[in-house]
Amino acid sequence: MSTSILGISAYYHDSAAVLLVDGRIVAAAQEERFSRKKHDARFPGSAIKYCLDEAGLKLDNVDHIVFYDKPLLKFERLLETYLAYAPKGFRSFVVAMPIWLKEKLFLKTTLRRELAALSNVPESKIQTLLFSEHHEAHAASAFFPSPFSKAAVLCLDGVGEWATTSVWLGEDNRLTPQWEIDFPHSLGLLYSAFTYYTGFRVNSGEYKLMGLAPYGEPRYVDLILDKLIDLKADGTFRLNMAYFNYATGLSMTGKRLHQLFGAPPRKPESGLTQKEMDIARSIQVVTEEVVLRLANTVHDELGAEYLCLAGGVALNCVSNGRLLKESPFRDIWVQPAAGDAGGALGAALITWHHYLDRPRRVNGNDDSMQGACLGPRYSNEEITDYLDAIGAPYTRLDDAELLPEIAALLDDEKIIGWFSGRMEFGPRALGARSIIGDPRSPNMQSAMNLKIKYRESFRPFAPAVLADRVSEWFELDRKSPYMLIVAPVNPSKRNALSVTEENRSGLEKLDVPRSEIPAVTHVDYSARVQTVHADTNPRFHELIARFEARTGCPLVINTSFNVRGEPLVASPQDAYRCFMRTEMDYLVMENILVSKADQPQTQEDTSWMNEFELD
Repeated sequence: MSTSILGISAYYHDSAAVLLVDGRIVAAAQEERFSRKKHDARFPGSAIKYCLDEAGLKLDNVDHIVFYDKPLLKFERLLETYLAYAPKGFRSFVVAMPIWLKEKLFLKTTLRRELAALSNVPESKIQTLLFSEHHEAHAASAFFPSPFSKAAVLCLDGVGEWATTSVWLGEDNRLTPQWEIDFPHSLGLLYSAFTYYTGFRVNSGEYKLMGLAPYGEPRYVDLILDKLIDLKADGTFRLNMAYFNYATGLSMTGKRLHQLFGAPPRKPESGLTQKEMDIARSIQVVTEEVVLRLANTVHDELGAEYLCLAGGVALNCVSNGRLLKESPFRDIWVQPAAGDAGGALGAALITWHHYLDRPRRVNGNDDSMQGACLGPRYSNEEITDYLDAIGAPYTRLDDAELLPEIAALLDDEKIIGWFSGRMEFGPRALGARSIIGDPRSPNMQSAMNLKIKYRESFRPFAPAVLADRVSEWFELDRKSPYMLIVAPVNPSKRNALSVTEENRSGLEKLDVPRSEIPAVTHVDYSARVQTVHADTNPRFHELIARFEARTGCPLVINTSFNVRGEPLVASPQDAYRCFMRTEMDYLVMENILVSKADQPQTQEDTSWMNEFELD
């Protein structure tokens, strides 16, 4: 008889649900994809329903339900923090306490009530609730799906219950905690503080800060190390909390930090200056230095050859690239849903391996994430039923006709929405819900940013490259299936620049094509690489192979199928709506090809842009 485990993360940000059956990941999804509210933190009712439907289960058939956090420990941390900073944190205390007393403190009751409402099962019958610790869930999500039988595990995020940085040793089916750094000393919150200071939104703008960094110079590194963070040789650190407001306040940074950098935080949506670029570069350099020192220490202490990573900081793919290149570990593996959504997976895996003491099976090469394509899929019939209902013209082609046609359209610099197979779990589009384009086009980056994504022009795009061709184009000699490693473009593919071009500064650097694939080459010659594999994403692999056969280029631009402020599209309805709101040329949904030129002329609707918080 099989054993099923439902993992849940919720109530902080990026709520999600994951279902395991006999230890195998059957389904995983974030609530935001169904609710269309980015970073939705509410109870993941729709995600749970999807997971159960995918497995053909009802809630009362699930053997164990586990939550990724221990709310009483988190409440203890809040109270102790407020007491330590009293009376400074009174305003924040007044805001936070009613929410905790009403919703979060008695979470077991809340979860039972929500689950009962979702399933029509009496609350009294929902008895199998378990709770993992937050960083334990992160560590489990990093190690248990990895290909390694033994590895060091490093978790770095904002904060869990108390821990902000934790180190674990993973061996077979066990995770053993080693040590941790506790709140308020947090690398994740330090990075988020500078995200806030440079005018971006915390918990979603960190990618922007990382993308902005190559436009700047590391002018403020010494200032940060002298005033803000006491960094030891072993990578451990303490923050000078006199400069920060996040422990008890209603903002991330305090007046002293603003005085230190000579101005208040940049107003969101205002113009970027060289100062913001230099700050972005400086905090990125500091972050990488902390992570590298920690990794060296962990390697020396544990003697493991491999490193697994999770927590929000693990999504810093520039740092990951340096780890791969400069740390003493033979290889690293990063959980693709490294943030709180992945906590649902980790909590379920802790239940399977620790609580039930079930073994792991690894081969040293393949992870168990199945390419992270663990969400819902839609049939051609479901897609055509929807398009017929709204009167949208389309053409249906089998892959033998469709894929060469898409390759030709890409070669003609058309921008295409690509909706294929199961939706990705985690923040990256990996070839299931993607917008794709020709990386050889010097105009494609700005066109896709401004006309498709409606976001800042400086944001880089990622290359999706056939796995067996990656080292020809990038300085990377291994897998990167989850777009979590930055690597330099191979020097043989770079363009020679004039002195004038080399000396451009700030956003002027955008105007210089730096390689044969300028649309995916950042201004420092780096790229956030996704290797595409025939065994985990055969259709996307075949499409890129068709593009290579036509053009000699074995990669395409791959960016997430959404616009700014929206989550990744989940359904055909989401995809068509996004397609019609942007300047994409074609939409492919499974075997259905939709041309923008053929669609009914409708008055442009921009009201949707006000429905979401711009980040």
